[in-house]
Amino acid sequence: MNHLNKIIIGEEISLRDVIDVARNYAYVELSESAKKKVKRSREIVEKLLREEERCYGVTTGFGPLSRVAIGAEKAARLQRNIILSHSVGVGKPLSTDITRAAMFLRLNSLAKGHSGVRLEVIERIIKMLNERIHPVIPEKGSVGASGDLAPLAHMALAIIGDERAQIVEGEIEKAGESDIVTGSKVREVLEKHGINPIDVSAKEGLALVNGTSVMTAILALTVYDSYNVVKAADIALAMSMEAISGFTSVLDEEYLKLRNYPHSITSANNVMQLLKGSKLVSLRELRKTVHDPYSIRCAPAVHGSVRYSLEFAREIVEIEINSVNDNPLFFESEPHCRSGGHFHGQPIALASDVLGIGLTTLGNISERRINLLMTPELIWASGKEELSSFLIPKGKEGLHSGFMIAQYTAAALAAENRTLSNPASVHSIPTSENFEDFVSMGATAARKARSILENTAYIIAIELISAAQAIDMRDPDKAGFGTKKAYEIIRRHVSMVDKDRPLYRDVEKIKQLVLSGELIRELERNSKIKLQ
Repeated sequence: MNHLNKIIIGEEISLRDVIDVARNYAYVELSESAKKKVKRSREIVEKLLREEERCYGVTTGFGPLSRVAIGAEKAARLQRNIILSHSVGVGKPLSTDITRAAMFLRLNSLAKGHSGVRLEVIERIIKMLNERIHPVIPEKGSVGASGDLAPLAHMALAIIGDERAQIVEGEIEKAGESDIVTGSKVREVLEKHGINPIDVSAKEGLALVNGTSVMTAILALTVYDSYNVVKAADIALAMSMEAISGFTSVLDEEYLKLRNYPHSITSANNVMQLLKGSKLVSLRELRKTVHDPYSIRCAPAVHGSVRYSLEFAREIVEIEINSVNDNPLFFESEPHCRSGGHFHGQPIALASDVLGIGLTTLGNISERRINLLMTPELIWASGKEELSSFLIPKGKEGLHSGFMIAQYTAAALAAENRTLSNPASVHSIPTSENFEDFVSMGATAARKARSILENTAYIIAIELISAAQAIDMRDPDKAGFGTKKAYEIIRRHVSMVDKDRPLYRDVEKIKQLVLSGELIRELERNSKIKLQ
């Protein structure tokens, strides 16, 4: 196995490290200093057991059942039982990249040396990641209070090699029913990869299921991908401005500094880079009005505000991926066993909701620009019309519908986003005999943010295709240096619509270019432009 792409855990990790493990199958190793910390933490747990000290979840039951004392001789059975009883997730499996990110984040939390697990538990998770053995984890069931209990219990079932676990060798998305390994074959597959059976000991079951790893994994990947969508939105804005001969004075840095939001200026600078050399913008003689509708004129403020939501979410993610987030935690100083609430998902829940609202806003303004491109009477001076209704080539209106329903789809996605952006983080539902009386709904918030991102990427793709059609109708040779490059990339994947055809494949292709970041990378490779 090629180990050139290697991540050493035990200290700080970055968002880029999470992506490399989740999607690029980076090889994971535990640092020597982390090994020492893990061993010291385990020694504290064993000392507590020998001295029969009362410690939550080690010598007591869980949640409100912590009132029940558990003897040291039953400590291991207690840990196995928590994994079995908490495996109540439902729904579709998490994707491979989210699953790998969740495993990596659980691993990194345990490697900080405060969770009390044995070194072999950590090494087992590392081996599963490196051998590309992935637990099948249902996406629903977490209220985000004591972390992601139900989803992580499914992960833990696979880690301990329980026959009721489900695992996949390779990519979960490509696995058919016959590729999902369960029953007695679970241990066979693990042993084939050099992973020996393991029985959990004191604290280890709780340490595996008690944390924010799933919700953080979902949000981390969503944050990373959101940068691609936000930058693509600036490209779409630039192309739409050329489509309607929009006025570039709103992008002027001197003007924007009078309000002085840095992210608005960043977005405007991106668009100005793309429009450099354009002969399609600010042609007042073609226009009905002296300024543009809000979806163009106010775009720096809107796109900039979305960037603030993204930066907030990234800040939370970068803290959380380096946190110790299970309970209880162990220290060499008194008290050795400290119980608290580091597992609570409220930071992730709030960040997910804020990001979801930001991305919904981005989709909303993009959909309004799509509609603007379809509505020539709003823009063009009488007798100067360069675009026709629904971007249908002139003379073909009526017989052909052009982009009419593409705008419907964008509107449907924008409407769905508005529903999805209702915050989950304010919808606490008490659980566990009201002992866990305030929960975060962090996993729900993160999944919603991910769905909003997907929808918004589709909307931006529709705007890009629509704007490319409009530029075809005006003159691609007059486009700016950057917008022409973007236009050419789009045209390599989808052709001009000169007569009605199904557009769903076109939209899917451009959506993948947007979400994957390939549109940005290809544009930057073929130009001197660097989008921020």
